[in-house]
Amino acid sequence: MSLKKYIRDVQDFPKEGILFKDITPLLLNPKARIECLEVLLSQLKDKKIDKVIGVESRGFFFGILLAESLNVGFIPVRKPKKLPFETISASYDLEYGTDTLEIHIDAIQKGDKILIHDDVLATGGTAKAVCELVERLGGEIVQVNFLMEITFLKGREKLGNNELFSAMTY
Repeated sequence: MSLKKYIRDVQDFPKEGILFKDITPLLLNPKARIECLEVLLSQLKDKKIDKVIGVESRGFFFGILLAESLNVGFIPVRKPKKLPFETISASYDLEYGTDTLEIHIDAIQKGDKILIHDDVLATGGTAKAVCELVERLGGEIVQVNFLMEITFLKGREKLGNNELFSAMTY
């Protein structure tokens, strides 16, 4: 099955000049959703993972499915003032602005093996910020994975030596 046929291009969203990759057609199709999950899981065989981070908000969809499939905890990383307990934060640049992400201070214990999941790797700012949060809390990043990667934006370059996997590349 070609997963790319379930990704819709939306021109000029969220602002003019951006070609947005919309995953909602993928989410609507149960067979495509299962296939995508299997592709993501195939890269995690023989890896010890204690917790999965899903990055707000589209990273939640497959992040929670990955955590359930791996039988591990799920950590939401969210935008400011969305988490109810004490947090730490990291700011980052997007291809269309700046933003901040937060994580609960007790979400990760020193030495926890962490899988980070988000929907897209573009410029790498979001993923880099999440990696910084994990490291500040003492977690060890096992892999950073994505549904898709926009390769010409060179986001991989911001993520150093972290192991990366993208189910689809553009």
